Amino acid sequence: MSNSVHQTVIVGGGFNGLFTALHLAHQQYPRTVILIDKNERFCFKPLLYEYFDGEMESFQVVPRFEELLKGSGVIFVQDTVESIDLQQQEVKLTSGNSYNYSNLVLGLGSVTSYRNVEGASENGFPFWTQADAIAIDRHLRDCLYTALKTEDIEQRRKLLTVVIVGGGPSGVEMAATLGDFLPSWYSALRGNPDEVRVVLINHGQELLSGDVNSDLRETAEQELPKCKVPVELIKGAEVTAVRPDNVEYKHNDKAETLLTSTTIWTAGSSTHPLIQDLPIPKEHRDHRGRLTVTETLQLLDYPEVFAGGDCAVVQNSSFPATAQVAYQQGATIAHNLKALALGQELKSVKVNLRGTLLKLGLNKAAANLLDAFEIVGQPGHLIRQATYLTLLPTPIHDFKATTEWLDEEVFKNHVGSGDIGKKIVQAAELVGAGVVGVLAARKLIQILGSDGRNDET
Repeated sequence: MSNSVHQTVIVGGGFNGLFTALHLAHQQYPRTVILIDKNERFCFKPLLYEYFDGEMESFQVVPRFEELLKGSGVIFVQDTVESIDLQQQEVKLTSGNSYNYSNLVLGLGSVTSYRNVEGASENGFPFWTQADAIAIDRHLRDCLYTALKTEDIEQRRKLLTVVIVGGGPSGVEMAATLGDFLPSWYSALRGNPDEVRVVLINHGQELLSGDVNSDLRETAEQELPKCKVPVELIKGAEVTAVRPDNVEYKHNDKAETLLTSTTIWTAGSSTHPLIQDLPIPKEHRDHRGRLTVTETLQLLDYPEVFAGGDCAVVQNSSFPATAQVAYQQGATIAHNLKALALGQELKSVKVNLRGTLLKLGLNKAAANLLDAFEIVGQPGHLIRQATYLTLLPTPIHDFKATTEWLDEEVFKNHVGSGDIGKKIVQAAELVGAGVVGVLAARKLIQILGSDGRNDET
C-alpha cells in the first residue's frame, strides 16, 4: 500500500519499544514518532523485585512514560491496541482511535503462559508489572496480618506458605527475595519468622534449564537454602491445578497437594496475542509463534515493519529473551529507521552479551561476567544494581535513580572490603557499567581505605 503518512508508530513500551523511541529522539529522526502502550508507566522488569521488597523507589523502577519522554518530541499514547492491519498500515485502538504509519515497530514482548493448568490464571499471581507487584504485596500483607490473629496451627501455616511455580530466573529471583523478605516482614509484625515457608516448584530436574542464566544454576541452588527462611526446592514436579488454598502437582508419579494461600506463577511465557493474530505465515515464525525478522530486524513479508525483543527471532541467530538484548536491538531499529528515511544503508543487528545477573535475596546477587569470573553475595548485588541502573532510560532519570542508589548503598552503608571494591571496578569496567558505576566502585574503595578497613587499593 502506498502511504502518504510519514510517521513511525511504536507498539509496546517495553525495553525494545521505549529505547527505539529514545534513540530516534536523540538521533533527530525527521519523522513523527508515536509510542503506544496500555500502561502509564514503563516497567524496568529486572529491578521489579527491588520495588516489590522496598529496596528501590517507584521513580527508579516504574517511571511514567510522560516523564521519560518529556522534551523528546515523541508522542505518547496511553491506550490498548485492538488490532494491527499490515495491509492498510493502520493500528486500531480500543478507544476507537487509529493511527496510520509509514513504518511500524513491534515491541509487544510476551505474556504470561499458564500452560492450560487448571485454576492457574484465576488463582496464580503473575509478576510482570507494577500492578502485579502491588497485588502480591497487598495479598501477602493480608495473609501475614491474618496469620497473626489465627490460633489454628494448620490454618496459620497455610497463610504463611508461599509457593512459586517455575524455576527459571523469575522464579529463582522471586523465591530468593521472599526467602529473605517475608520472615523479616513477619518478625517486624511480632510474628514467628520460623513459621514462614517459601517453596519453589520446578517442572524439570534443573533450575534455570535452557536459560541464559544456566551457568549460575549451581550458585542459585547453593544460595537459596541460605535465605533467612531456607527456600524449599521441589524438582521434577508437574503442577496440575492451582486453587485458592492449595497447589496440586505430580511428583515421582504420585499426586501431591501443598496447602498455601499464595501461589506466584513464573512458569514461562507465550507470544503476545496481537503477534499471534498477524497474517504472517507459519514458515516465517518460530515454533513459539514469534516473528522471524531479517538481520536488520525487518519482517520478511513487510519490510516497513520492524520487530525486536521477546516477540521476534532474528534469522540465523539465537539471542536470548533478555532486557540487554531488547535494549540493543532498539538502537539498531532506530538506526535503520533513520537510514530508511534518509535513503542510507541499513545495518545488521549486533548484540554484545555482557554477562548474566541473578538476584539471590535482599542485597545479594550473583554476577557471571563474560564467563570471566563470578561474583556472589553483596558484591554481586552492587554489580547487578550498578549495571542495571546505567541502562535506565534517559540520562536525567538514570542520574537521579543512580545517585539515590549510590547514596543508600555505597556512601551510607560502607559495606564490604577493599578487595570487594576492586572487583566492582573490574566488573564495571568489563561490562561497561558506565562512568557512574566505576566511580561508585572507586568511591567505595576510598571509603573503605579511610575507615582503616583495608588500605590496599
